[in-house]
Amino acid sequence: MSTEIPETLVDAFHPHQALARQLLPHATAAGDGAHDPAHILRVFRNAFRIQAEEGGDARLLAAAVLLHDCVSVEKNSPLRSRASRLAADKASEILGALGWSAEDCTAVAHAVLTHSFSANIEPQTLEARILQDADRLDAIGMVGAARCFYIAGRMGSALYDVTDPLAKSRPLDDRAFAIDHFPAKLFKLAEGFKTAAGARLARERHERLQSVLDQLLEEI
Repeated sequence: MSTEIPETLVDAFHPHQALARQLLPHATAAGDGAHDPAHILRVFRNAFRIQAEEGGDARLLAAAVLLHDCVSVEKNSPLRSRASRLAADKASEILGALGWSAEDCTAVAHAVLTHSFSANIEPQTLEARILQDADRLDAIGMVGAARCFYIAGRMGSALYDVTDPLAKSRPLDDRAFAIDHFPAKLFKLAEGFKTAAGARLARERHERLQSVLDQLLEEI
């Protein structure tokens, strides 16, 4: 994204505005509306809603949130499973150049590495567990549904299989049909939350996500 970061956006990351001003220029790649500054801000708010109940180092968590998507890899890329590892390496480089200690760079990099569903790596620290939960909250609920359809449009997928929307007689194929992504991945996310606060929020959003699919099926 451009290095010209609006102060109104920086202010939204209160009380970590100074860190946001440093890291937002590195946070996202242009052109990906599912992993844009709005996504970063939503994950930040999710993360600190959880952190208020669970604890954790706020500075490390804020840096991890701001840099968790600093490398962008398309959903249909063969490099997709390596996206969080590439982002973790870049996050460590960025923070190291800003004078962060090796220990803190490693902690942030671990959180960035383990946040990804595709990476399938267990988070070992509280900050990493919070980031994973906060990011996955943005993949379910109303925003999760909107992001699913947005990404499907970018990938050229159809909304659904006109002859078998619920895949009763065919394998799920979420690269071809948007709503296949609901049972293929999104409906599974609420079961794997790592914090009590995150799990509670996930249950609420899972119900909203189910409602979106139910209403879509009724209309088609």
